[in-house]
Amino acid sequence: MGRKERRELYKSMGFLSSLGINMVVSTLIGLAMGHYLDQWLGTRPWLTVIFLIFGIIAGFRNIFILTNMELKRQQEKNDSDHDNG
Repeated sequence: MGRKERRELYKSMGFLSSLGINMVVSTLIGLAMGHYLDQWLGTRPWLTVIFLIFGIIAGFRNIFILTNMELKRQQEKNDSDHDNG
């Protein structure tokens, strides 16, 4: 495996791990916000459920945005490789 292939492998692994981390963090932030608001306002469990759903939606939205950015980056890379080759 050449240097260039190894570099692309590391970039792909980093991208995939960031997607997973992003989804988990978004969900946990929504869950924590809802939980603490429920404790403060005494509305248990409604705000926990609502903010958990918001966190999951935010995670999927971030995955969608990051994936589109990565696809554009790969398309630009492929276009530049065809121009140079």
